Amino acid sequence: MMKNKIFITGLFVIALVVLYFSFFDGGNTSSADSLSESVNPEAYRQQVAEDRKKKDEFFRTDSNSPISNKADFRGLSYFQADPSYRVMARLEPFADKTQKLVVRMSDGSEEVYDKFAHVVFKLNDETCRLLVVKLENTYSILFRDGTSGKETYGGGRYLEIDPASLTNNGAILDFNKAYNPYCAYNPTYSCPIPPAENTLSTPVKAGEKYH
Repeated sequence: MMKNKIFITGLFVIALVVLYFSFFDGGNTSSADSLSESVNPEAYRQQVAEDRKKKDEFFRTDSNSPISNKADFRGLSYFQADPSYRVMARLEPFADKTQKLVVRMSDGSEEVYDKFAHVVFKLNDETCRLLVVKLENTYSILFRDGTSGKETYGGGRYLEIDPASLTNNGAILDFNKAYNPYCAYNPTYSCPIPPAENTLSTPVKAGEKYH
């Protein structure tokens, strides 16, 4: 997808969720944004653990892994899987489908993405709004948050949206799948830098850490 060869973990369907959007009111989102009650917490955490194990194995063995010293690789660091970081977001598509976003890369170059939509949701009792960009058939959020440069990579993290979870006015965001770009592990890779508008003040204590 991107120059840093972002690793895309296998998408999985945890549960069939019937999505109701009547709880969206104007520019606000309701507490119904959280989908934590729609999944079995134990089964959810087990699935997340299995996906993380597969990614560790990829990083440890695959020739496309960004890890140069694979012999000493002991696995990635993560926040504990938390179903409350799997949320329902209101989708605000752009009326003009031809809008583009020029994204700066960590090596000083630029890459052009389609502006797909904004997503509005609640996280830690705070209303958040992030830009979703699209490249080919991949929908991504490049973001920073209150953990960036502390518990997580200072350059920001990425979150991909399962196209199957998208409707005309909503999307499921699972921040437990937020991950670091390859340049976090190997400076020879060039990574997209999150746009300024995609900076959250709230700490997103989910997904990959940087320790």
